[in-house]
Amino acid sequence: MSSTTTTTTATATATAPIARYITQSVSSRVRMDGVGAKVYRAIGGILSLRNLDPFLMLNEFDVQAPGGFPDHPQRGFETVTYMLDGEFLHEDFKGHKGRIGPGDLQWMSAAKGIVHAEIPASNSKAHGLQLWVNLSKKDKMSEPNYQEFPSEQIKQVSPEEGITIKVIAGESYGVQSPVMTRTPTMFIDVKLKKGKKIEQIIPENYAGFIYTIAGTAVYGGNKYSDSRNTLVLSNNGGTVVPVESTSDDCHFVVIAGKPINEPIVQHGPFVMNTQQEIYQAFMDYQQGRNGFEGAPEWTSSIRDRWSS
Repeated sequence: MSSTTTTTTATATATAPIARYITQSVSSRVRMDGVGAKVYRAIGGILSLRNLDPFLMLNEFDVQAPGGFPDHPQRGFETVTYMLDGEFLHEDFKGHKGRIGPGDLQWMSAAKGIVHAEIPASNSKAHGLQLWVNLSKKDKMSEPNYQEFPSEQIKQVSPEEGITIKVIAGESYGVQSPVMTRTPTMFIDVKLKKGKKIEQIIPENYAGFIYTIAGTAVYGGNKYSDSRNTLVLSNNGGTVVPVESTSDDCHFVVIAGKPINEPIVQHGPFVMNTQQEIYQAFMDYQQGRNGFEGAPEWTSSIRDRWSS
């Protein structure tokens, strides 16, 4: 493991990489979503970043029963649910169901259509991140699919003591995630002890950001930040993101992807390229066709789990 780190560092030094710096810092806004579910909206709100191609939304959710996200449709994008604490139940109208707990990952491609529910599995808080990744026009009407990984199957790397990295998607310090991304995406979870430094490699054509979960650090060499802030990375052709921790509980994610550069028309849970396609999505959902077969009459078995 140490030899891999040495090789990566030596290569980066030899090629004198350009560092990405922070161009904007946006504090997350607390809002209620779903049914009584508290979220910290980082991307996708009127007062936060509207979107950051190819990303449509990022929520840090902190939900306790009876709050949750009961039956709702989606089309045209992917949702990435990464649990930090607690457990969520999931069920969709095609019969797929399961439970995700601390450190687990669910990468769901809604594509042409999914109707599903996400509900806390117990009275304890369910805490995690949910990212919405846009799909290109050629992928929006693909068949839905899931990629699910329990925490023990998520690739990890520790370049040195005091640095723990989980590779949700993409690559870090020579370790590659098995997650397939229709929209090229990297999602790296990092924990650092005080004084520790990393340089996360990032493709020069990716747009991205850092979301701070806990602790403090200097990000991009120019921005000190505490928790629950979205730090937008510069588009300067840089290929590394430097971070130096200033606390023992520094925890953040680096998320970046290749911009799609297509029109975005969004109405709630439907994200397409034209207004006409949005109208069509509503008609398909209401009439149970073109990917929403069976949706009008479907009710999840977990929707009323916490109803009094």
